[in-house]
Amino acid sequence: MNTTEWHAGDRFMLRVAGLPLAAVDALRAADTRRWAEDVLTAEAALNAGAARLGDLLHAAVGATDPAPDGPGAVRRRALLRLRRQIHNGRLPARPDASTETAVEAVAAVDEASAERLAGWLHRRRLLDKLRAEGPLVLTADLARNRAALRELVADDRLRLGLLLASPVLEGQLDGYARTEGVPTGRARKAERAVLSYVYRTACKTSPFSTFTAVATGRFTDPAGAGGAGTDRVGADGRGADRVGVDGVRVADAWTSHVRLNVVVLARIAELILADPVRRRDLPLRPASGWGHEDDRIRYVRRSVTAGDDAAAVTFDAVKDRLFFLRRSGTLDRLLGLFAERPELRHQELADWLAAEHAADPADCEAYVRALLQLGMVRVPCLDTEVHSGDPLRSFQQSLTSLERPWADRLAALLEAPAAALAAYPAAGHAERAGLLRALRAGLHRVQEELGAPDAALPQTLLYEDVSAGRELPCPPPDWAALRAVERILPAFDLTLAQRITFEGFFTARYGAGGRCEDLLGLVHDFHEDFFDQYLSFTARRKPFDEDGRYVPEENWLGLPGIRALDAARLAFTGRMRQAWAAYEGAGVLRLDEADLTAVSDELGPVTADFAPRCHHLQLAADPADGTPLTVLNRSYGGLSFPFSRFTHVNDGPGGTDAGFSAELRATASRITPPGAVLAEVTGGPATTNLNLHGRLTDYEIVCPGESGTLPPERRLHLDDLYAEHMPATGRVVLRSRRLGCQVIPVYLGYLVPLALPAIPRTLLLLSPSSMSPLEVWAGVPEGAAHDHVTARPRVVHGDVVLSRRSWTTTAGHLPVQGAREAAHFLDWQRWRRAHGLPEQVFATVSAGPSAAGAKPQYVDFASLLSLAAFETLLRDPAHRVVFREMLPGPDGLHVHSARGAHVAELAVETFTTTIRDQEGGTRCPS
Repeated sequence: MNTTEWHAGDRFMLRVAGLPLAAVDALRAADTRRWAEDVLTAEAALNAGAARLGDLLHAAVGATDPAPDGPGAVRRRALLRLRRQIHNGRLPARPDASTETAVEAVAAVDEASAERLAGWLHRRRLLDKLRAEGPLVLTADLARNRAALRELVADDRLRLGLLLASPVLEGQLDGYARTEGVPTGRARKAERAVLSYVYRTACKTSPFSTFTAVATGRFTDPAGAGGAGTDRVGADGRGADRVGVDGVRVADAWTSHVRLNVVVLARIAELILADPVRRRDLPLRPASGWGHEDDRIRYVRRSVTAGDDAAAVTFDAVKDRLFFLRRSGTLDRLLGLFAERPELRHQELADWLAAEHAADPADCEAYVRALLQLGMVRVPCLDTEVHSGDPLRSFQQSLTSLERPWADRLAALLEAPAAALAAYPAAGHAERAGLLRALRAGLHRVQEELGAPDAALPQTLLYEDVSAGRELPCPPPDWAALRAVERILPAFDLTLAQRITFEGFFTARYGAGGRCEDLLGLVHDFHEDFFDQYLSFTARRKPFDEDGRYVPEENWLGLPGIRALDAARLAFTGRMRQAWAAYEGAGVLRLDEADLTAVSDELGPVTADFAPRCHHLQLAADPADGTPLTVLNRSYGGLSFPFSRFTHVNDGPGGTDAGFSAELRATASRITPPGAVLAEVTGGPATTNLNLHGRLTDYEIVCPGESGTLPPERRLHLDDLYAEHMPATGRVVLRSRRLGCQVIPVYLGYLVPLALPAIPRTLLLLSPSSMSPLEVWAGVPEGAAHDHVTARPRVVHGDVVLSRRSWTTTAGHLPVQGAREAAHFLDWQRWRRAHGLPEQVFATVSAGPSAAGAKPQYVDFASLLSLAAFETLLRDPAHRVVFREMLPGPDGLHVHSARGAHVAELAVETFTTTIRDQEGGTRCPS
């Protein structure tokens, strides 16, 4: 019997909002909210009374003379008019003669009914008086809210983040803070923009500068039971004890850690390469992994497409492709020279060509330049490596190592930007603004030195990560339900079908138990013969058709693994449909163990033996009864994903290898399956700061065109690896000839796999990487609409929330902006109450059902400013709007600082390893 070992990592990464949530309380229109509640309560009471009065008036009408000219005609008409007015809620504010007549008519029939009618009319007049108070209350609240917003814009965590996220807006804030009264024009636009950043800093958990900080923590068992331990279980994978979760206290003083945007260095390198004089001094190396193939030279050519330098976050896209050059005597001898001397300066190579062929120096220079443009030779010293703790200092060192005066001058000119970066973390707001100007000016001087004074620089010159503490203690949550949910995650994995297809292609090409010695050729053939066309088809696939029927994955090779994946998805959708059909409106839809087992049973043939996972969780309390909940926001497969991007925050000065990264590497070594090693796939030089991280594995795979960053004995070149099909499991694995064991590729950056070059991306099809967004409602029909709004309950398994409550409509069916602000605010409250939305939600506005690329926006129905900002997103009446409950809510936050309770998210790791009976053996050397 196979043995499955599962355990949760004892380390977590906390992502904590920069402002306490209470900071936005001052933006709520408390008096206007109470006024609206009073109006709506009065309206509800009057409406309820109106129904009873309608019956009384009907009886009174029946007691009058029906003759048109009879003695009771006036009384009858008055009763009918009053009954119609009460029904429509449009009673005149002042009683008139006909109203008094109607009351007298009712009194003639039933005195008690007349008293009820008189009381209703009195309350109706009070309602009109109450409504009339709204504009004054609203005006006063708006004034207080705007004054509070002007105070908030002075908060350092907001201002320091805006210096990097939106420097133009940040420059307008002092002027906005000095304005008084109701803003107009540009000031109103600035108000809406800063409001969105205030809400982002208080309500969201995506790390960026001081908007959201990060902190490392440890799960500690207060009872001394060993914390998050290891369970050995049978194949059913069940069983775990529940442990409660207390709050986490973050540091009151946060620390800053900055690095230059690596795109800046790429732009400087481009200018150096474009200069024919400086280029002559650059050391060249042949593209790694090149080889002979008949009468051709085969190598991997890498091309770079520059990103949008005007964006706040940008990166250059890298592509690779197998390329061939026809062999010639010159090229063969040139490569032979590199075999003797692995590195030659550009000028040395040109001089050698001139001497070898008695050729014109200009022609030799053009030949070398062509090889450089074709990627046959490269300049690795100008690349930024992913393990660089300080990319700018590394670039300076590369320049000085050239030992050329021009390079020394450039390195010296970079000293001013380096000094600005060094001073930035400890600087205050005003000084930081000056340092950013100094940084830009210093880089501009570098461009001038390179003869390109007008060259563009990225908008964002540096990126900042902020630490809110280290090794924060927290009792471990109950893992039982989360562990059960993990069993169905492969059904949602966006990459699993590609993995299965690659293994099917391999088996079709090499047979069961087959082996491929030429991985580069395999990748090329896979893309050329199959995968690129496969991706073009799957990109057009929609998981469900217009009738709600599941659309199977493309299965050109008739693979049973694809059929198993389709069956699992159908099983989940079927279970959700059954649960939805049986739903009785309690606000919560529960999936039980049988529901999950029905899905996981189908996934058995495609479940990985080694599955490290990362989950982004929020600990919450059910707003209805306070029951502890764990909200599952996102799940990924991979190693060290919660931590890799932030290793520079927690490593020692200069990114030493003895700190946080070394601890993560030790963890990786401990969880590596027997008979295997973990090896990083870097994707090549860093083209984005998202790919920078410490050394987290003992080995790395060096793809063609890459130089490698680890010591030579830790580098696994592609020609050392081969792929082999394992008939017992149906999996394809990588193996190293030199190490004599399996190699598991892992990616530690933050780019999606499709953004990586083809070779690394294909190798990751043999890795534990995955992306599993839990779209639990896909393929499940919506319920009946109520006034054009459809609602979905919260979906849970155990204490894990798989999907928050939601309400869906279109922009055209939301309360329309009216001429009177108070009445419009009242319309929003009436709409919210009618559909049962909480006061604080997140809203996503999109042009279609997919909501691709749309970001959820915080909406506070009790804030006039929040509603006004939200309405600017409703530009098209046909746009889809989805409101989701804020969970955890204001009363369920578990992270605190001296400033109050913060919205926060935990990123945690779990590890699942299945050890098969026929396996075993010893570990590879670590």
